[in-house]
This record gives sequence, C-alpha cells and structure tokens, in this order.
Amino acid sequence: MLQTQDLTVRFGGHVAVNAVSCSFAPGTLTAIVGPNGAGKTTFFNLVSGQIPASSGTVHLNGVDLSQATVSARTRAGLGRAFQLTNLFPHLSVLENVRLAVQATRPGAHWHGLNLWSIWSDHRALTERALEILHTVAMQHQQAVLVSSLPHGDQRKLEVALLMALEPQVFMFDEPTAGMSHDEAPVILNLIRELKKDKSKTILLVEHKMDVVRELADRIIVLHNGTLVADGDPATVIALPVVQEAYLGVAKEAA
Repeated sequence: MLQTQDLTVRFGGHVAVNAVSCSFAPGTLTAIVGPNGAGKTTFFNLVSGQIPASSGTVHLNGVDLSQATVSARTRAGLGRAFQLTNLFPHLSVLENVRLAVQATRPGAHWHGLNLWSIWSDHRALTERALEILHTVAMQHQQAVLVSSLPHGDQRKLEVALLMALEPQVFMFDEPTAGMSHDEAPVILNLIRELKKDKSKTILLVEHKMDVVRELADRIIVLHNGTLVADGDPATVIALPVVQEAYLGVAKEAA
C-alpha cells in the first residue's frame, strides 16, 4: 500500500500540490488526470523523491519514506518510468538491462577470487536480463547500442529497466508522449501485461482519455494542485472539471 498524507509543496508563494491525501492499493491501476498545470507530475516528483515536500508524508507498506532519497525509495519498491537517468547510451541493450538486474542484488557480483561463482552469477544475471527483454519484445536487439535505438525502442527499454528493478509500485508519467501512432500501442500493451500481476500497484499520468478509459480501475483528478475527485472511471469522467479539461466543454461565464 502506497499512501500520501497531506502531501504539499510550495514554490515561493505558489502551492503546486496542496495537501493531497490518497492511498493506492496493489492490483489497482490509478490514472491521475487534470488540466495542464494541475500538479500531476509534481505529485509524482514528490512521491518518487525528485523534489522534497514542504509538508506531508509518503508511506510504502507502513514505512515513512518522506525523507528518503530517490535511490532509497527505489530500493524500498517505488519505480518511476520515463524519468530514469540510467540508460547507458554506449552500452548494448542487454548490458543496460543486466546492470539493472544486478542493482537489485547487492553483493551478488562479488565473491572475492571465486571465479566460478562470478561466472555463475554473471550467467544468472544475463538469463534474467534476457527474460525481461523477451517480455518487452526486444530480445532480437540485445546486442544493439542504446544510442542507436529509435525513440520508441528507448521507451521500451526504460520499461525493461523498471521491470528489472522489480518495484512494488510502477509510476508512468505520460508513457506515450512523443511516440508515433504505431509505437504507442507497444508501451500500452506492456502496461496491460503489468496489470495482470495483482501484487503490483500502478500509477499513470495520462492525457489521452481513451487510454485512461481502457486501462484505469480508478481515476483521481488534480486541479490547481488539489485533489478534487476520486472514483471509478465512468463517474469521474462525467464530472464537469474533467469534461472542461479534456473534452473541450466551455466553462460557464463567471
């Protein structure tokens, strides 16, 4: 269970996220929606630790992560996609994923001078990395340098790296942004597959309401940094604040 309590951040006199309290349960995909500037990505940044909160807390499985670093939150089980900086452009696709797999196994690569153990562990890491590449349909690109991958394939690789970290919570911030019409379904299919694991919690910031309708079990709406709605997709999509932001329904004159 991921939980935020009164999570708030101020930039000068501007309150970007205003006392947001929300819980996210395993087996649920929650879409976070709202107009531009509503605070969606800032909320993600607060949860994953990219920016410090002015006040409020973040808990995962009862553990307070509010003062934890980004890496400590990752180790605790929070996984943030598409803000990762650990794509190594001059290494191969396989080497990138193998490094992410290795990162989840502290000390697994070190056995003094026992070369047999080192080789055995290297083989196990490689096998796990290949399993993940098969899941994202990139096994045929395992030897390709990351710098030469098209944008869409780099996005797929970022999902693979996130999967290699084995988080409890997957956080996707507009996962199809900048992707072509042909590329986007690949990422959405990966998220559909992740949804099948009911031990995982998925958070999704997404502007495309057709994607939200299909994937979300629940929608929360942020507006001016405040949580203004929370419920099942059909109910929330019908709300005026969502209609205005996404469907072009004009606001009534003040």
